[in-house]
Amino acid sequence: MARSRAHDFEAKRRAILRSAAAVFAEAGMDRASMSRIAERADVSKALLYHYYASRDALIFDILHTNLSELETAVLAADQPDAPPRDRLRALVHAVLETYRDADDYHKVQLNGTQALPETQRAEIIAIERRILRRFASILRDIHPGIEAERPLLMPVTMSLFGMMNWVYMWFREGGPVTRAEYADLATDLLLGGIESLR
Repeated sequence: MARSRAHDFEAKRRAILRSAAAVFAEAGMDRASMSRIAERADVSKALLYHYYASRDALIFDILHTNLSELETAVLAADQPDAPPRDRLRALVHAVLETYRDADDYHKVQLNGTQALPETQRAEIIAIERRILRRFASILRDIHPGIEAERPLLMPVTMSLFGMMNWVYMWFREGGPVTRAEYADLATDLLLGGIESLR
């Protein structure tokens, strides 16, 4: 007979993921040990292995959980019938709000994907590409001629993600701009720049 899950399984899994992400972010992908992660999560090493058989399994679940939640937030924020500029603004807000309190997850995403086995890496990349395609589609609607003379759609899309993905390096809550204000600033910078593209 299969053993049933504890009622707090998901809460413990989340706590382990958060602790593991912090350890990976601080120590690096190579130096983060399961012992250190168990200590940070305040669980026994045996319990940690009950949830995750290996460091790779932990890295994958951190990345998969983080990106799946990001994709869900983007899908929930998108209103396909709205004007493209409004859609873009809503999605930028959704991404930056999802990044709140997720700096450690973000660092693991930037550094951990290459540590995964090929099949898991492909699954993570597939989620990333779906998110990118949604943004690129909206940018094409905003500027239908963006690919007319040169292939600029992907560089523009990635430039927007550069503004969003690296915000953790400098943004501080309580600083000169709020998270929502920065979402508007990043959107305005992109929209202003896209107008000048030839």
